[in-house]
Amino acid sequence: MADQPEQLAVTLVDQRLAGEAAPFAERLVSDRVASKLTSQDPTLWGPDAEPESAIRLSWTTLHDTSRPLLAEIEALRAELQADGVDRVVLAGMGGSSLAPEVITSTAGVPLTVLDTTDPGQVADALAGDLDSTVLVVSSKSGSTVETDSHRRIFEKAFTANGIDAASRIVVVTDPGSPLESASLDAGYRKVFTADPNVGGRYSALTAFGLVPSGLAGADVGALLDDAAAASKVLSLDSEENPGLRLGAALGAAHARGAEKVVFADTGSGITGFGDWAEQLIAESTGKNGTGLLPVVAESPDSPGFADAGTDATTVAIGPSATAAIAVTGPLGAQFLLWEYATVVAGRLLGINPFDQPDVEAAKKASRALLDNPDAANAGEPSFVDGPVEVYGVPGTAGPSTLAETLRQFLALVPDAGYISVQAYLDRLDDASAILLRTELARRTGTQTTFGWGPRFLHSTGQYHKGGHQNGVFLQLTGAVENDLEVPDRPYTLGVLQRAQALGDGQVLAERGRPVLRLHLTDRAAGLAHVVRALEGIGH
Repeated sequence: MADQPEQLAVTLVDQRLAGEAAPFAERLVSDRVASKLTSQDPTLWGPDAEPESAIRLSWTTLHDTSRPLLAEIEALRAELQADGVDRVVLAGMGGSSLAPEVITSTAGVPLTVLDTTDPGQVADALAGDLDSTVLVVSSKSGSTVETDSHRRIFEKAFTANGIDAASRIVVVTDPGSPLESASLDAGYRKVFTADPNVGGRYSALTAFGLVPSGLAGADVGALLDDAAAASKVLSLDSEENPGLRLGAALGAAHARGAEKVVFADTGSGITGFGDWAEQLIAESTGKNGTGLLPVVAESPDSPGFADAGTDATTVAIGPSATAAIAVTGPLGAQFLLWEYATVVAGRLLGINPFDQPDVEAAKKASRALLDNPDAANAGEPSFVDGPVEVYGVPGTAGPSTLAETLRQFLALVPDAGYISVQAYLDRLDDASAILLRTELARRTGTQTTFGWGPRFLHSTGQYHKGGHQNGVFLQLTGAVENDLEVPDRPYTLGVLQRAQALGDGQVLAERGRPVLRLHLTDRAAGLAHVVRALEGIGH
């Protein structure tokens, strides 16, 4: 694999797009963007971005600098297996969970990912065999509220089951972080530190991506080999450079109004790649009122991909004769390719691809609600329709049925806008919620995204507030039957989950975006009721 960089390919299937991208690519070559990027030149995105980019470019050499980790990971895995510990649970958000999930799913090795505050989903993870479990706590600072909550809950559960908790907790963090010092003081099994000059969404090939994946049994050395092979061609100032070609195509498409990038897998052998790319692209480009909104479609035949309009560009992960762009290559190479292409697109869009200026707004709103339990109360619903409570009906005329509410709400989508479905539910037990994406896209003809809350807050949440302001937001929350206490914190997981939904909805509403929240008093029945309510909405 390592000696076949030609496996990495970007094909511009759409000849119109190929023609539009050509002058962008020529300019990128003339400006020597690829070689400057590989040499970590922080001036590529302008003087305003330079302070941030100066400390965010180490991802370009991770295929070399991460290699010392391999022996450490393998040694720890052997130790754990000798102790009968072979179940890996990962507590992490955003880049700390999305890359390991793609890596392990593609490798076909088990990894339990906790990037949720849903009590039921966390309880399911706790119900696994704790005697054989190691918890990987993955956070750059350690202050991520979801990950800190998971650590506290598992630490208590280990102890309650007679297990030495410190021996079952492995930490990945930045050097010098509060989490590093606290973990060393607590005597946790192992503390890995990652390169601090790599942002979370570019961290797939750092300790954040490699440690949990390697402990779970994935061949992370092969990822670095494939990335190393790809780096040779990605650093060339040539129009044959697939990173420049892809970045130029994304920039050219956006320049003519295609502000959405619709992903579908076409037999790549990579599982869940769109979810990782979604964070990388949305958080990197969605700011200053511009950006590229990723839409992850279920298949090439899905609504939004098969019938993409002029406001969208289709990208196949794998070979394709119908998508506008087809990208092929092994996973390690694709990680690096998309990172190059995203920052190149950022240059063409005139933004800083390394900051996330709007992410903190929702976190602050959630913290304020946690500090004020009365404010965190959702209040009375506008009305109740069966197992669904309806909260907030912006721009509608006071309907009293769910079907009419949805009809009026969806009528608020502007031309070339999008619908965002945000499900603060159990990603496993409530998995059918994702059907709402296809239903809405098919019935409205509008590009529709789906995100599990709060995980999307660390991903597309930046675009929602900072990107093109043409989205409408459908929140789903659900009744909590059995809540979980967060040790030494004044809130439960259920309270935290509600505060995150209400906080983000509040920020979106303050920015003039339509937000409709549907609370499912019975989750299964409520989801079915929402789908039935959509049946009368036609394209």
